[in-house]
Amino acid sequence: MKRESMNTVSVLGYALMVAGLLLLWFNHGLFCYSPVVIVLQCAAIGLMIWARATFKARSFHFSAAPTEGGLVTNGPYSFIRHPIYASVLLFIWAAVAGSFSISNVLFGCLVSAGAWLRITCEETLVRERYPEYQQYAETTKRLIPFVF
Repeated sequence: MKRESMNTVSVLGYALMVAGLLLLWFNHGLFCYSPVVIVLQCAAIGLMIWARATFKARSFHFSAAPTEGGLVTNGPYSFIRHPIYASVLLFIWAAVAGSFSISNVLFGCLVSAGAWLRITCEETLVRERYPEYQQYAETTKRLIPFVF
């Protein structure tokens, strides 16, 4: 697939993630009062902040186009390749578990599908830009440290 197509697909993935989040919000399924869910969502926020701080001043892109400045492999990136997506998925699935319904599961799946599209596109584009990514990918897991 061409770079332009990858960027387009990654924007679609972003749109799916936002749609799923908004649907969970409007369905009152994004937050709940369960202490376990609150702890998991706070952990997700902490991971997101750590990942963004490690990524430094690089800007967020709607597409999965790699940024300038080299491959980031420190901080949470030394354990997982996609800590920002991991934090979003942890936040969402904790919410779905705490506010369980078939519709919330479907909305969580929508976010997950969008994240998977973005991860797939991002990894392809980053491999093209940074050849050392292949070795990095072989030594770190995608979303869950030591597991997946």
